[in-house]
Amino acid sequence: MAQKFGNGRWVREGFLDNRVEGMVVGQVVFAVIGPVDFYLRGNFKPDIAGEVIRFRNNRFEDDDMAGQVIGDMANPQVGTVNLISLDPHPNLEPHPYVEWFTLRKDHYRFELSSGEAWVLSDEERKAIDGESQRIRKTLADHRSDQPRSSDSADLV
Repeated sequence: MAQKFGNGRWVREGFLDNRVEGMVVGQVVFAVIGPVDFYLRGNFKPDIAGEVIRFRNNRFEDDDMAGQVIGDMANPQVGTVNLISLDPHPNLEPHPYVEWFTLRKDHYRFELSSGEAWVLSDEERKAIDGESQRIRKTLADHRSDQPRSSDSADLV
């Protein structure tokens, strides 16, 4: 199954933490599903590598269609980072972009508008330290050192 969220409208808010080299953990709140933990192998792109980001979607929609499209999304999401950046393309206005592959070879991504994500200050990081540590500890056994195969589905 491949999936793209329509312009991120089903993403309410969340955080992603790349302070441990080679690992991104976090939690994203989706329409219908609610909070989903993330444990991804890889790193943010250089613009935010080693940082913690938080995001909040001003265009969030909790509509019935979300249940039909993303209602079967696995929780937690365990897999590999494809691209996580606040400035994903030099020819576009900087904006939050999050894309990953799950161990089941599902392909997900969402984009938010400029200004809807930010790098956390030291004080803000302290507020999510416990949650990041819980996710790392809980999901450490789920990670895979297997590379993603090239037969994954394209986005729909």
